[in-house]
Amino acid sequence: MNTTVTRAMLCDAATRQTGLDKADVSNIAETMFEMMREALMAGENVKLTKFGALQVRSRAERIGRNPRTGAEHVITERHTVVFTPSGQLRDSLDFIASTGKVGQAA
Repeated sequence: MNTTVTRAMLCDAATRQTGLDKADVSNIAETMFEMMREALMAGENVKLTKFGALQVRSRAERIGRNPRTGAEHVITERHTVVFTPSGQLRDSLDFIASTGKVGQAA
């Protein structure tokens, strides 16, 4: 199974499960993503209990290589967002990997 879950799909599922209006669910989701973006831009970590954590990390300047030509080039220093899954999410993924039972938790 190689499906991408989109923001629209998440909003549709939340609308069905909560019975709230689709516009309200979309506004709540948009507000949450904006708050997470602002926190990350301010250098804060974002922790989502039972799911994982997002944090900004610095990547040092380094030498990269074009895999097609082999030519070296400098990759400049940059900041990136790193996701670390929670223990509960890791355990659920390990359970799926060991049993092949998708959609069930450990």
